[in-house]
Amino acid sequence: MPTFDAIVFPADDRPPHIVPLMITAVSLPAAAGSSAEPYRCGRAPHPEVYMDYIADQLGSQAWRYHLIEALDGMIKKFTTPYILFYPVISRDGMPFPVNKCIREIQLQAQTYDEARAWRGNLVIAKYRDADYSAMIDASMADFPIIKNYLSTHLAPS
Repeated sequence: MPTFDAIVFPADDRPPHIVPLMITAVSLPAAAGSSAEPYRCGRAPHPEVYMDYIADQLGSQAWRYHLIEALDGMIKKFTTPYILFYPVISRDGMPFPVNKCIREIQLQAQTYDEARAWRGNLVIAKYRDADYSAMIDASMADFPIIKNYLSTHLAPS
């Protein structure tokens, strides 16, 4: 399986780090939601591998994604956007733990809201272009951009 480097923000006390995000080929006409960004390049990412407590047998139904296309105040979008994968269905039906790393980032920026906190392990990948035609390796050099974005953006409701 091909892999691309992605950044994981663990929910526990571990620091963010780089992991190899596995992807598999999908048949575009057969893939549900194949026009959606994660599948537009003809490949399906598997961020669930790095999401603790996620429902094992549901695959991509157990997680959702959020696009990071610009920072607040930017007029133009990133030429190489990011995609943030977050868990939504746990294996035992309980809520995922609040992501401590992102909570600290948002507390420093005074934007933290417990009701809209990011939960569970987050996986952030990077795309080659704004058309989401192919993934490329993310690196810790991308961390400041992602940190800046997360400092001002709460989890989707």
